[in-house]
Amino acid sequence: MNDLCEGRVAIVTGAGRGIGRGEAIELARQGAKIVVNDLGGDMDGAGGSSAPAEAVAQEIRDMGGDAVSNGDDVSDWDGAGRLVAAAIDHFGRLDVLVNNAGILRDRMLVNMTIDEWDDVVKVHLRGTFCPTRHAVDHWRERSKAGDEVNARIINTSSSSGIYGNVGQTNYGAAKAGIASFTVIAAKELARYGVTVNALAPGARTRMTEKLISARGTSDPAPDEFDASHPDNVAPLVAWLASLESASVTGRVFNVAGGRISVAEGWHAGQQVDKGDRWESSELGSVVLELVARAAPNAEMNGQIPWPDDSL
Repeated sequence: MNDLCEGRVAIVTGAGRGIGRGEAIELARQGAKIVVNDLGGDMDGAGGSSAPAEAVAQEIRDMGGDAVSNGDDVSDWDGAGRLVAAAIDHFGRLDVLVNNAGILRDRMLVNMTIDEWDDVVKVHLRGTFCPTRHAVDHWRERSKAGDEVNARIINTSSSSGIYGNVGQTNYGAAKAGIASFTVIAAKELARYGVTVNALAPGARTRMTEKLISARGTSDPAPDEFDASHPDNVAPLVAWLASLESASVTGRVFNVAGGRISVAEGWHAGQQVDKGDRWESSELGSVVLELVARAAPNAEMNGQIPWPDDSL
C-alpha cells in the first residue's frame, strides 16, 4: 500500500468491472477508503446484481484496504443521494467522486430508437450530474462551516464524444456533454475547494472489445506491456484524486496505455470579419475559404490529420 491518497474517501461508480474496477483498486492501493458502486447490469444496462461491486470491495479488503459496496443507480436522484450518504455515514466524509458508470446502446442514427437515446444519455450524463450534485452539497456545507475542503471530481468522457465515432450519436453526445460539464463545473466549484477534471480513456473493456477486435488488434505476449489493459487508466485517476493535483482543474485528459495527453477543446480558429452584416449570397466563397484554411477535425486517436503539404 502507498500513501498518495492516504486517508482520502472516494466513491467510484461503475467500479464492478473494467476501468472502474482498476480505478477503485488503485485508489485503495494508494491509501484511499473506497465506496465501490455498481448496479451490476449487462453492458446495455439491463438486469442488476450486487455481486460485481461486492467482489471488488472484498478484493480491496483482502489486500488490507477499507471498502464497502453500493448498488444504487447513479442516474436516479434518490439513489445517487444514498450513494453519497453511504460514504459519509460509513467513513465520515467524502473527498473524491469518480463518475465512471456507463452503458452502450450503439446504433446508426437512422435506426436508433428514442429509448436507446434516452437510456444512454440518462446513465452517462444524468448519472454524472446526480452524484456530483449530492457530493457538492456535502462539500459546500463543509466549506461554509469553515472546514478546509480539498475535494476532487473525476469524470469519464470518451474519444467518441470529443472526437466522434460512427454509430454512437447517443453515447458520443452524452460524453461530449460530460466534457463540457467538467469545464463549467470546474469554474463554478473552485470557490468551494473542489477541482473537476475528466478522462477520455482508451482501453479494452466490455464496452470496447468489439471495436478493438474489429481493428484487428492482437493480444500482447505474456511478457509484453498490454497497452489496452483497463488498469492503465487508474494511475492518472489516483494522482488527480490526490492533494498533489490541487492546481489542475477543468481539463480533459486522453489516457491509453502509457500515453497521456491534454485534450484541447473547441476554440476559435480561422476567421473573417466584414465589419458589417453579411449578405447570404456573399458567404459561399467566404465560408469555403475559411473551412479550407481551418484545421481538420481530429480523428478518434485525437490527432489532427494534417495534409502533408501543411506540415
